[in-house]
Amino acid sequence: MIIGLTGSIGMGKSAVAGMFRSLGVPVFDADAAVHRLQGPGGRLLPAIEALFPGTTSAAGIDRAAIGKAVFGNAPALAALERIVHPAVAEERRSFLRRHRSRPIVVLDIPLLFEKGGADLVDLVVVVSAPAWMQRRRVLKRPGMTVEKFRRILKLQTSDAVKRRRADVVIETGTTRQRTRAEVAHLVTCMRAKLRR
Repeated sequence: MIIGLTGSIGMGKSAVAGMFRSLGVPVFDADAAVHRLQGPGGRLLPAIEALFPGTTSAAGIDRAAIGKAVFGNAPALAALERIVHPAVAEERRSFLRRHRSRPIVVLDIPLLFEKGGADLVDLVVVVSAPAWMQRRRVLKRPGMTVEKFRRILKLQTSDAVKRRRADVVIETGTTRQRTRAEVAHLVTCMRAKLRR
């Protein structure tokens, strides 16, 4: 059973992914894969540097510099995605091979709907919280501005659409204990279903 875990920025997806892990469910973190591939010694650095000179160093990608190069520039963003997405897909396939004997795995993919990943999974779980809470969480992040937050939201499928397309919605606008209980209930149900 492959669970696709997604949710807009600031909805608590990373916290929910951690809850799945604590229940013994392997989680593939697409964002972490990107950070590895673009971090110090990352194998994507030469291709990114060739396309966007001055955006990488021995320390990895310069997020501010690459952000300036691609934010609001659709062709540049598409060019960067042509480098990054195939490499992440390769990492995902490797993760699935490593965990093929496990009954349940989670693919934590922020742009699951936007990039067509929903077709790769058996169950879509959307993490959601009220808009005011999302905004408050995101604006607490270092270097985040209202304008940057708005631009990110424009690139993402709206929370309302994600909720409609989800098989399961996990609410993170309540207490951590209630969210954890929702995740545990889902895992228990999935395991019971697979044993039948």
